[in-house]
Amino acid sequence: MAGVAALFASPAFPFPSTSSVSSCSCRFRPAVARAPRHQPPGRRVTRRFDEVEGVSKRRRGIGGGGGGGSQASSSSSRKDRGLAVDFKESQVSDFEDLEEDKFLNAVVKVYCTHIAPDYGLPWQKQRQHASTGRQVKVKRRGDDKKYIAKVLARGIECDLALLSVENEEFWRGTEPLQLGRLPCLQDSVTVVGYPLGGDTISVTKGVVSRIEETVVDQPLTTMGNASVWHFRSDEAENIGYVIPTTVVSHFLNDYQKNGKYTGFPCLGVLLQKLENPALRESLKVPSSEGVLVRRVEPTAPASKVLRKGDVITSFDGVAVGCEGTVPFRSTERIAFRYLTSQKYAGDVAQLGIIRAGNTMKVQTVLQPRKHLVPFHVEGGQPSYLIVAGLVFTPLTEPFIEEECEETLGLKLLAKARYSLSTFEGEQIVIVSQVIKLNGTVVKNIHHLAHLVDNCKDKFLTFEFEDNFLVVLDREEATTASSDILKEHAIPSVRSSDLSEPYVDTEQEIQKPNDDFGDSPVTNYEMGVDCLLWA
Repeated sequence: MAGVAALFASPAFPFPSTSSVSSCSCRFRPAVARAPRHQPPGRRVTRRFDEVEGVSKRRRGIGGGGGGGSQASSSSSRKDRGLAVDFKESQVSDFEDLEEDKFLNAVVKVYCTHIAPDYGLPWQKQRQHASTGRQVKVKRRGDDKKYIAKVLARGIECDLALLSVENEEFWRGTEPLQLGRLPCLQDSVTVVGYPLGGDTISVTKGVVSRIEETVVDQPLTTMGNASVWHFRSDEAENIGYVIPTTVVSHFLNDYQKNGKYTGFPCLGVLLQKLENPALRESLKVPSSEGVLVRRVEPTAPASKVLRKGDVITSFDGVAVGCEGTVPFRSTERIAFRYLTSQKYAGDVAQLGIIRAGNTMKVQTVLQPRKHLVPFHVEGGQPSYLIVAGLVFTPLTEPFIEEECEETLGLKLLAKARYSLSTFEGEQIVIVSQVIKLNGTVVKNIHHLAHLVDNCKDKFLTFEFEDNFLVVLDREEATTASSDILKEHAIPSVRSSDLSEPYVDTEQEIQKPNDDFGDSPVTNYEMGVDCLLWA
């Protein structure tokens, strides 16, 4: 949660009832914010932002827009009022009187402390850092007292967290914020926060000049609050990415419906534009609508109803253009995945498709995408298994970036970044990478631990990438593992999650010699050859 925008809830928390999402970046000319020089390990993917480009009129407070790396601007709500949705009234008065506005009191400063895992030695942690997670405290504007907050939910991909403060003193005199509509072109946008580690609230104002959905892949830095990033480059000067209220509404509604954050769902298909008339004619598509299905994720529910070569022409009755866009408001268009982001995990969507020239309707359940190599480690501590000095752990993006990105090897790196899961629970388990143990294909690290525990053979034969073999005497390996634990003060031969009974999955496993992955998608919306992940 370092640098995330945090929402505050009292124990009795009423939720808004809106649903719409898109994306925003803000341009602030008077304040020059430099691009980050250091990018800490751990890839962070933040999705569905409103892109706004504006011009700052006036600025008060200390520092620039954005926020400090160890702080996040937060909106608070009283337990008897909660959050509401207001599409008409403006909460921001004239900028000259901004310091008197009560809504500034609803923005608080968040102090966080966390201990990051050591991916090279997964049984231990690194030293403490003042940024996220283990201990969270908040301080109101004009107050010198810090209150302990509890994390109720966090959404990594939307960069939001829901916090609760039990101390009633914190809520006295607090006015709840109201969630307004998505801004229109030329609307004024006021940005409030605690940037660059400052203790005084900072306010910046801009004008909306563009709205579109985009994907932001940005590591956390001392630039601060991820809800408003400001940076400068050759292409764009002083751009800040702002989380729109529609994303906040989706996050809160998700928590209300499920008691936890379940994420933004997707179709799980790789799409291609159909701008080429000859391509449309060859696929028997009569109009200039629709996008081509190039691949379907094997674990996605859509794999039961969609095939390679299908053309998706509509989503819940909304026509999909040949550029992969759909109508948005009155005269605008937005990326097709905007429609899926309106849904919640488990929702059903109706798709209009053309298959071999025949028009039909199909239905599919929407679920969040599951990556073969996760971008983040849930629970904060990676799984591991020690066998006679060999340390096995699942391959994750934080592990790659912290330990072995330059030495991993192109083949395994490409497999890690662009391969798809072929069955539920699949993982790439590495010392380099484990393919088989005594001839049995390893599905995940839990399966590997199960195979080691139940092995009765004299030898443990590990088969790695490119048929590289490591053979250990089973009894000697058991003795050596105990000695290694004592010598290096390692608490256990395995992580606690591997002590649970292993449940096998009766599904097809991708063969090691099969082709892995597809073309990498490098453009935020369309790939290098017009590809799009929906």
